[in-house]
Amino acid sequence: MNVQQLISRAPIQTTLHSSIRRHVVIKASSDVASPSFWENFKPPKSSSTHSFSDILWPSAGAFAAMAILGKLDQLLTPKGLSITVAPLGAVSAILFATPQAPSARKYNMLMAQIGCAAIGVLAFTLFGPGWLAKSASVAACVAYMIYTDTIHPPAVSMPLLFIDGVKLQHLSFWYVLYPGAAGCILLCFIQEVVLYMKKNFKF
Repeated sequence: MNVQQLISRAPIQTTLHSSIRRHVVIKASSDVASPSFWENFKPPKSSSTHSFSDILWPSAGAFAAMAILGKLDQLLTPKGLSITVAPLGAVSAILFATPQAPSARKYNMLMAQIGCAAIGVLAFTLFGPGWLAKSASVAACVAYMIYTDTIHPPAVSMPLLFIDGVKLQHLSFWYVLYPGAAGCILLCFIQEVVLYMKKNFKF
């Protein structure tokens, strides 16, 4: 085979190899099928069992978090304020039960809490109480978290809490920092204690 024949075959071989690679990549991606609709209703196949300490410390952390927030409520009630709000219960579950999840990252949590609370105040200011403010604020929160890559589901309930919460509406844009963000900072400190206990006191 002379040099000219080798040169003429090279583009064909290159095209053949690239098409094979594309076929392999497409085949590999199609093999990773998402679970069917009914599969989502089945319990997950757990590969490991949880120790008693893995259950105890997150539960104790959630109890301590709500107890501390409740005590703060007793001090704040005369001023017409409350820090124990429903979204913080969901935040506790994420921080203590799934600390490695992306939604448990402190940056995601604080960015989402602050941003979604601000969206809620803005929606209430523009549309007043009602379905339009609720639907617009939730849609905006989802878009905001996707755009900023700060997915933290409990934060989406912050606008609904403000729009329906007459006792919170007088806070206006202070709601951006309180009670959501302030409560989350407290929960972060408790999470560090829980993680330390889980690491050092196993049984």
